Parts: sequence; C-alpha cells; structure tokens
Amino acid sequence: MRVLLSIKPEFAVKIFSGEKKFEFRRSIFKNKKVNKIIVYASSPTQKIIGEFEIEEIINDKLQSLWKKTKEHAGIPEEYFYRYFNEKQMGYAIKIKKPRKYKNPVCIKEKYNINPPQSFSYLE
Repeated sequence: MRVLLSIKPEFAVKIFSGEKKFEFRRSIFKNKKVNKIIVYASSPTQKIIGEFEIEEIINDKLQSLWKKTKEHAGIPEEYFYRYFNEKQMGYAIKIKKPRKYKNPVCIKEKYNINPPQSFSYLE
C-alpha cells in the first residue's frame, strides 16, 4: 500500500541526499499496510520527485522521539519542537531505500488528484 506524502522541498532534498532519515508527522495514516511513501515536494517545486520504503514508524513522547532521531532528523531541534507545537506525542517515519526519480512527475497527470495537505492513499 502506498501513500502520497506532501513534504517541503528543502526536506525532500535532504531525504534523497541521505541526510534526513526520518520524516516527522503530527498524525499518521490509520492503514497499517502502508509500506511505501511517494514524495510530493510541495511549493514551489510542486512535483512528485521520488519514493521511499517505511522501515518503521516510531510514536513517542517528543523528548524521547527527538533523542532517538536527532542524529538523522535533518532538522534543527528548535524546528522539531515548533513543528509539534502543543502536541505531547509525535511520529517519525524511518526512511528506507530512498529513490529519487530522474524526471519529476506532475501529480495531476500521474494520479489525477490535487496535492494533499498531509497525505493521500494511492491504493
């Protein structure tokens, strides 16, 4: 099962360079069969630029989540806590086998959907 995930371009680039090995989310998809993420780089890129497999999804209290992921978070600690503003818990999707596409794909042409705020199921 695949999910299309909207990710800011600066973070998407870090995922495919290997610098960012965790994608953080305030909430997560309910379907436990999701095993692959299709990466939609949001504005100004506005293209599907690659994909990765999910190694695991960590759900934990913020301090513990940061401690477990900070080495490969790809974001500063201040940004992490600002992103999870007013949340007690957070999710970290551990990235496995990132694959950047040679040619970015238009979301409308490929899937005939609008870019999701957070994510969309594809299957």
